[in-house]
Amino acid sequence: MSRPTPMYATLNDWIARAAIPFSVKASESFNIAADKVITSLGDSVQLLGFGEGLHGGEEILILRNRLFQRLVEVHGYSAIAVESSFPRGRVVNEYVSGQGPASYEAVQDSGFSHGFGQLEANRELVEWMRQYNSDPSHGVKLRFYGFDSPTEMYGTDSPSHVLRFVLDYLAAIDVSTVQPRRARMDSLLGSDAGWENPAALMDPTQSVGLSAAAASLRIETEDLITELQIRRPELVARSDADRYWEALQYAVVARQLLNYHAELARQSDERVMVLLGIRDAMMADNLAYIVTRERGRGKVLAFAQNTHLQRGQARWQLGPTLNRWWPAGAHLNELFGTGYVVIGTGVGVSEANGIEQPEAGTLEALLTAPPEPALFIPTYRGQGLPAAAIESLPVRMGSTKNPTYMPLTPESFTNFDWLAVLRETTYSRGGPPLA
Repeated sequence: MSRPTPMYATLNDWIARAAIPFSVKASESFNIAADKVITSLGDSVQLLGFGEGLHGGEEILILRNRLFQRLVEVHGYSAIAVESSFPRGRVVNEYVSGQGPASYEAVQDSGFSHGFGQLEANRELVEWMRQYNSDPSHGVKLRFYGFDSPTEMYGTDSPSHVLRFVLDYLAAIDVSTVQPRRARMDSLLGSDAGWENPAALMDPTQSVGLSAAAASLRIETEDLITELQIRRPELVARSDADRYWEALQYAVVARQLLNYHAELARQSDERVMVLLGIRDAMMADNLAYIVTRERGRGKVLAFAQNTHLQRGQARWQLGPTLNRWWPAGAHLNELFGTGYVVIGTGVGVSEANGIEQPEAGTLEALLTAPPEPALFIPTYRGQGLPAAAIESLPVRMGSTKNPTYMPLTPESFTNFDWLAVLRETTYSRGGPPLA
């Protein structure tokens, strides 16, 4: 039986009665607060989203690390998935499992996209996971995943890597049947440079995504997926279930990546909006695969920018155009229902990130008014809270330096189940310089 939602007369009343203060630097304080939050979520959660209000918040990354450690040690979590390329994540997972290269330096670039491997907090997360897995008393070994599409802000990967991964899987079972398909696909792929031309992002005529070869490659990829599906019993028996489902997911990623390249080549006023939607749909599909793979082992923590994990429609103003699309969190909400829960983060001040004191009356100003350095607070999806006060909340100014920063809004109450709010944050160690 679910508990009734408390009623609050004002937003200050909500903060005073519902907030759970903590300090990331005080392990006992943090563990008590985290345990209260996780216990409140119930037993149905399979996937917990933890969003970051910006890329570049050092204390948010440290909070993520502490939270994942507590989830592993006490709450039955077996994996973390981060906003980084899905195929590259496999490299980091091999390192975490004690295989592959012997040093983090060998995987920090090849195992992450967006330069995220350079962040010291990510190094600390990965090294902790590797150390945890090396302890023979831990029967369930931790896994690391990327769940982002294999795209960058200013470029998009060639589909060659993910397609050849699938072909190599099939070749390990029966090389003779794969050779004709591999030859056809290689001839259609051509060089990676054509697919990865950064100029295609702004100029559709620079993209190869609607060429005759690309169209033929999309058909070949559909045929490859069909072969994997119709041969499922045989392929599982001749390899194993994990390897089979991984190969199938790589093939699905290849299909989606080819669709992304096709959209890159289209002349359309909605081109950017569709690309954003494809990327987030790919994120959601990858997370659904990851949750399925971890079923029976443990639960999954997903970490990405707030916008990707929120339940409501995403918005991004790009010049004169307001782009709207459904983020991964909206898809996950449909796929998992109560099995998906998401915590968003907010920040009061960050001089290094160009985030000044929040204006009076904004949600950040209200939530950072208490003296504690940080707090968790349930949003109740807006239930039991004064609706008029939420609707009239002003939205604070954004950042003067960091375009990835997104302030909290009245929609944050329905976008997230909980908020984690930090009074301040510095800039991520190892991050690229901000203008």
